[in-house]
Amino acid sequence: MTAELKSKSEGGTMVLTLSNPSQRNELGPEIYAAGIEALNGAESSDEIRSVVIVGEGKWFCAGGSLQRLSDNRGKPPSVQAESIESLHTWIDSIRTFPKPVIAAVEGAAAGAGFSLALACDFVVAARDAVFAASYSNVALSPDGGLSWQLAQALPRQIASEWLMQGERLEPARLHALGLVNTLTESGQALATALALAARLNARAPNALASIKELLNDAGGATLVAHLAQERDHFVRNLHHPNAGVGIGAFLAKETPRYS
Repeated sequence: MTAELKSKSEGGTMVLTLSNPSQRNELGPEIYAAGIEALNGAESSDEIRSVVIVGEGKWFCAGGSLQRLSDNRGKPPSVQAESIESLHTWIDSIRTFPKPVIAAVEGAAAGAGFSLALACDFVVAARDAVFAASYSNVALSPDGGLSWQLAQALPRQIASEWLMQGERLEPARLHALGLVNTLTESGQALATALALAARLNARAPNALASIKELLNDAGGATLVAHLAQERDHFVRNLHHPNAGVGIGAFLAKETPRYS
């Protein structure tokens, strides 16, 4: 079966499904390109307010194909470098996409599949799912921003443990450390992610875009620079029509409807 990224709309949410279940939804250049294209389309659509990424069948994503990596060992290093650049462009597009992105994880998220999940703004995982930073098990190092994500979120000793030992990690541990937002029963990750998306879709898109941008930029900014950025976003959002809707609805004890 050829790997593909399926796309469909569920209300105001675009659902992107990694579809290659016979190969545990392995990633490859065709998926990276499709993911970037899908996000570009969703960004320009006023109807789409959030994105959910899910795997077809029993797996979320097993990461890259070891057979493809083995084959690439016989090719110039530039071949693998170009493939990783494509993955990294997709990961960066998820991070900079101005709308919420939610990973719905059933089964395993391993290697670059783990990276993909952590690139999202929210992670919903089934209680019996598995996460694994398994690169060192085959004498490789991380890609997809995994080492950056873990270094940002965890003490160095825990990040070292996960990346160097490559052991299977239970969602409950990630939830306790703040890397998974919500745990669900098996088979309920997508439904739970869609319910979360619906709640986010009801909020002002411009405000969510500002929050995402501020969070993205906070780590590399001084407090003074970040305060200035917060000021600019706040003023811009205050003068957006949605602020009039939100403030008016709050004062009138009504439910706001944002555009």
